[in-house]
Amino acid sequence: MNKSDLIELVAQNNGLDKTEAALVVDTIFDAIQKAVAQEGVASFVGFGSFKAVERAERIGRNPATGEEMLIEASVVPKFTPGASFKKAVAEK
Repeated sequence: MNKSDLIELVAQNNGLDKTEAALVVDTIFDAIQKAVAQEGVASFVGFGSFKAVERAERIGRNPATGEEMLIEASVVPKFTPGASFKKAVAEK
């Protein structure tokens, strides 16, 4: 599934046209991004949690040359699925 598929599904299941459904999907994605960026977490019981996680500085390798290089510390988003999400995937 991609974003277009999700918009189509939201439109069909809620009697919306695609423009309205796209606005709903974009609003949800924006809200999750802002929550993780500002508060560090967006949690949805049963579905999962999006969190901001710090990565430490580390040594990596340039895949083209094999040369060692320093990878700077960063903050990245991480998704952890909830119990019902895990169960649904395991059953398929």
